[in-house]
Amino acid sequence: MKNIIIHGNCFEVMQEIEANSIDLVVTSPPYDGLRQYNGYVFNIDLLAKELYRIIKIGGVVVWVVSDQTVAGSESGTSFKQALLFKEMGFNIHDTMIYYKEGLTLNHNRYEQEFEYMFVFSKGKPKTFNPIMVRCNWFGKDSDRSGQKLGIHNEKNKRARSGNDRTNIKEMKIKGNIWKYQTGYGHSTKDEIAFKHPAIFPEALARDHILSWSNAGDLVLDPMCGSGTTCKMAKYLNRDYIGIDISKEYCDIAESRLQQEVLELYA
Repeated sequence: MKNIIIHGNCFEVMQEIEANSIDLVVTSPPYDGLRQYNGYVFNIDLLAKELYRIIKIGGVVVWVVSDQTVAGSESGTSFKQALLFKEMGFNIHDTMIYYKEGLTLNHNRYEQEFEYMFVFSKGKPKTFNPIMVRCNWFGKDSDRSGQKLGIHNEKNKRARSGNDRTNIKEMKIKGNIWKYQTGYGHSTKDEIAFKHPAIFPEALARDHILSWSNAGDLVLDPMCGSGTTCKMAKYLNRDYIGIDISKEYCDIAESRLQQEVLELYA
């Protein structure tokens, strides 16, 4: 059971998947009542339990989620789900932020510009291929206190010489706030993908797949929707399984997987 989009209830399908066989899950569940997914709902308790059973020891689940605001208060669903995964045995390895650039909404509060990306692990993650970015301090003087006080005489320079920035590497591990532009032409250039009401950027799926898996690993999206996770897994030489209860969304995912990915979107 790999390199396939399966039409069915994710909980029922996952019962057919062998225990400790999935390397990585990248998925995004329905957010409260923010979107209508053809009227379908899911059972978070059953889903979390099955995910823990089928994920390998050291495997990772990336759970992209947000909250609905009702009667002036955010629902807190995202935190409840994170704690449920912990109760099931997962570690909350990291609480990451998906910062959505380009939003222009108006509310009586500060604009909602982010979603959570909870990284759950079954024990210590067995794979971590960190994304690297340039370090702003590369090649600069490391004695910030000396700079602040304006101390520049030779004596102090010599005293500080063992702690200068010449040993700072040019590249460092990226932070856990990831910025992506959203919307048409940014999340993807596949027009068919936008037949689904809520897609996340291909670059988001790409970066998590690169970070938490290796070529040949098996990547699952139990609520695959438009198929972004599966598409990027295929591009990055990973095997994949996509599951969705909507036949319409499965057809969208299949169509996207038949296309060649000509570029990765930043």
